[in-house]
Amino acid sequence: MSDTTPHEHGLRMTGSATTDQLGKKVASDEHSLSVGADGPIVLHDSYVVEKLAAFDRERVPERVVHAKGSGAFGELEITEDVSQYTKAAVFQPGTKTPMLARFSQVAGEQGSPDTWRDPRGFSLKFYTTDGNFDIVGNNTPVFFVRDGIKFPDFIHSQKRLPGSALRDNTMQWDFWTQSPESAHQVTYLMGPRGIPRSYRHMNGYGSHTFQWVNAAGERFWVKYHFVSDQGVECLTGDEAEKIAGADADAHRRDLYEAIENGDFPSWTVYVQIMPYEDAKAYRFNPFDVTKTVSKKDYPRIKVGKFTLNQNPLNYFAQIEQAAFSPGNTVPGVEISPDKMLMTRVFSYPDTHRHRIGANFADLPVNYPYRSEQNSYSHDGPMRYSFKHPNQPVYAPNTTGGPVAGGKDAADELRWESDGDMLRAAATLHSEDDDFGQAGTLYREVFNDEEKAMTVENIAGHVGDVADEAIQERAFQYWENVDADLGKRVREAVARDAGNDAYGI
Repeated sequence: MSDTTPHEHGLRMTGSATTDQLGKKVASDEHSLSVGADGPIVLHDSYVVEKLAAFDRERVPERVVHAKGSGAFGELEITEDVSQYTKAAVFQPGTKTPMLARFSQVAGEQGSPDTWRDPRGFSLKFYTTDGNFDIVGNNTPVFFVRDGIKFPDFIHSQKRLPGSALRDNTMQWDFWTQSPESAHQVTYLMGPRGIPRSYRHMNGYGSHTFQWVNAAGERFWVKYHFVSDQGVECLTGDEAEKIAGADADAHRRDLYEAIENGDFPSWTVYVQIMPYEDAKAYRFNPFDVTKTVSKKDYPRIKVGKFTLNQNPLNYFAQIEQAAFSPGNTVPGVEISPDKMLMTRVFSYPDTHRHRIGANFADLPVNYPYRSEQNSYSHDGPMRYSFKHPNQPVYAPNTTGGPVAGGKDAADELRWESDGDMLRAAATLHSEDDDFGQAGTLYREVFNDEEKAMTVENIAGHVGDVADEAIQERAFQYWENVDADLGKRVREAVARDAGNDAYGI
């Protein structure tokens, strides 16, 4: 275990003389070794070979989703007592835990504008005494699809056409209208909170339902809410478009400069707690990430607050190489039978192994520096940490190696499940349908001004759909969300098309 913080871990001090990567002083950073001043460069100039070869390999593959992001270090402080629900050390009263946050766009690539209409990733890594614990969610409490088998198709529909390499509204609506479970998230996306003013001015959510276990072994279902202490502020489409043209890195710049100036952003942490047995008969399926659990049924409970107060010392090392996974749990926290969540538990670490290497956990920003790392995994590319030479590399053994069993059996992930192996949607609960909660959001949460803004946002997007059949399905999609909303969208698209015909 190390006394350094994750913010400092891996920092290398530099001297006054340039050296190569192995510490040998070099003669020049301006002139290659050549045969005469105007002659060919010699291959045995190992420094120019190293310098150019390193430059050629500076980039790792960008994330397929959430490629562009920003982040900072900080601290989570637990101010309330929720020990009746979880024994997790990180959530015990008075506990302070160092952490890292990364915010991101979903569909945009590296270099895309920060102000595109898109959900924002909201990923948190807590360096706890029980190992690293991640909560990987979004700035919305729901998502577009409920089963991870559809996730690649969804992302492909939001990215670019293979021929023109352009993003395309037609294929987006082709996917959404054939995936009606997307309606709740798309209503958020097209609504007044579709474009945050900054990372500091948006809420975050774990989105999925997770599982908490207390010291007595009792289990509860939990949803995480992170409420911005700066308030929630959003951009209109016109404002976002102007900012995108003036400063594509507006959100990254805002977060960095706020922290640099001592204006540390913070979020109050709440949870919704559902008793274990309640999930079976609750009116909505609590394990369907396209649904929310009503705060009227299960009010939010305050837990504490996290504050971001340190910018990264090196963006690539500490943010680009940060590796999150919703499967990174600690004793007292487990996942749920949410199909989208279960596939993410596989997909996230698999992505990191491809993108930054098999030993990504050895990188300082990912290393569990406040707990022991005592694994039988060994070797592989870029291995940094290693075992004592006399420690065995296999289990079981009789030569003093680590022994499994430190984790209490009560902590093991479990829930009741029985039935045949099949491919089907989850069992419906009494009020489960794809459009109901989206309609409630539009009718009961949005005010009149926000409803009008939502209509214009949708109409501007649907109006660019080239295929008439897909456009008609989009009108029906919104009529299913709310009849009046669908009618207003249809009228707005027709109005805009008429204006275009007359060059207005």
